[in-house]
Amino acid sequence: MPIRKLPDAPPSVHLLGPTVFLVALGVGMGESYMWPRLVLLFGPEIRWLFLVGVTLQAVVMLEMARYAMATGESIFTGAARVFKPLMWFFFIVAIAVYIWPGHLSAGAAALEQITGIPWMITAICGLLLVGVVFTLAKVIYNLLENVLSLLIGALVLGTAIVAAMVGQWSDVVSTISGMFAVGYLPDEAMTAAWFPVIVGACAFAGPSGMQQMWYTLHLRDSGAGMGAHIPKVRGLRHAGEEEEMPNRGFMFDTEDPAEMAKWKGWRRWVTFDALLLFWGITMLVTISFTVIAQSAARLNPGVREALLADDQEAALTAMSNAVSSAGSSVLGVVFLGFIALIGLNATLGLFDSFSRGQADMTFNFVPGAKKLGMSRLYAIFLWAVIAFGILILLFGPADGPASILDTLAFLSTFAMGAYCVTLLLVNNRMLPKPIRPKWWSNAIIGFGAVFYLGMLFYSMVAFGVVVG
Repeated sequence: MPIRKLPDAPPSVHLLGPTVFLVALGVGMGESYMWPRLVLLFGPEIRWLFLVGVTLQAVVMLEMARYAMATGESIFTGAARVFKPLMWFFFIVAIAVYIWPGHLSAGAAALEQITGIPWMITAICGLLLVGVVFTLAKVIYNLLENVLSLLIGALVLGTAIVAAMVGQWSDVVSTISGMFAVGYLPDEAMTAAWFPVIVGACAFAGPSGMQQMWYTLHLRDSGAGMGAHIPKVRGLRHAGEEEEMPNRGFMFDTEDPAEMAKWKGWRRWVTFDALLLFWGITMLVTISFTVIAQSAARLNPGVREALLADDQEAALTAMSNAVSSAGSSVLGVVFLGFIALIGLNATLGLFDSFSRGQADMTFNFVPGAKKLGMSRLYAIFLWAVIAFGILILLFGPADGPASILDTLAFLSTFAMGAYCVTLLLVNNRMLPKPIRPKWWSNAIIGFGAVFYLGMLFYSMVAFGVVVG
């Protein structure tokens, strides 16, 4: 790679940045819907798996950032440098997994309880709205960072206030202590109906599937590290203003003490992102939703039996009723509004990320694609996934929002195990020795590969199913 200067790192302590995408995707349907549903079924002790999942993802985030900030390239390009078919594997996996509009459909189901409008109609309208917003944006990254920051702020404060109104201190204590009940798995959890859902929920403990890989593209567009030397992706309306995209990334001089000092500053910046903004905010929101779920279980003891009887929407209704009990039915409507907001939030992040990742791989590795430009390729993939999403909603095999979400979650586990293996190869083979990961980082990422793929294959071998 050509050698260029590494920009000066910003202050370590900050509020906005590319991590807002991972927070927006991390504080999604796993934290607000799937994990509270598991708490209603199996108690707060099941949350030890959530702690493992979200902590793993914080370390993955740091290691994904290592390659992106050092080179300005995405992890997909890094994978292609190791073994090109490995990159194409993720290209295919992204298409296989993210045609499922699970987050938006679950949010639309919550909106249906407020307005009475069928969830499928609002989900389709939401998909079209996302496409129009991204098509008209001048610089897509800037728009998304600002919008998602506002939505996340409202979500964090709102859910904390609601949880404080409906919950008890004992709920908070059991929620936190449940995270340390390592090894707890009741008999009902080890069944063909629920173990695959638990596997998917572990993937949904934070951003799931390939979202961490797409984070490397958001780092690049934010100008983090060597990403400062790469042009930003524009909306289709402004594609003609796009700067020429280089054929490869750049590297800084790792033998220069001044450059290494700047590198350490960038690592401090992204570590603050990973530990406080990503891990901290994700944990805070899921604690709030778990407290609400426990309150729901007290007020409606029959919700557990309803879930076991395959009434998948029972969890959402019970939590809404619990919130309403704190004051009035208006609060229940506010809670459902938060679920709808999360669905839109996650869909904005997911569809942008999917389109960005597919466009990046196509631009760099498909002959003739450079003539279209990155922005036009982005628009093609964006509208393609929207069209697929509408077709799945209208004619897909899944029965309702919960089933779509469970399918998306389970498929995400496979992608996450694969990206842990890829990350180990890229960072330890493609980066200069002075900036390669420490042994303990490699050990944690290796554990992640075993954790995700091990649970996935155990589910398939023990129960013969991938999703219940």
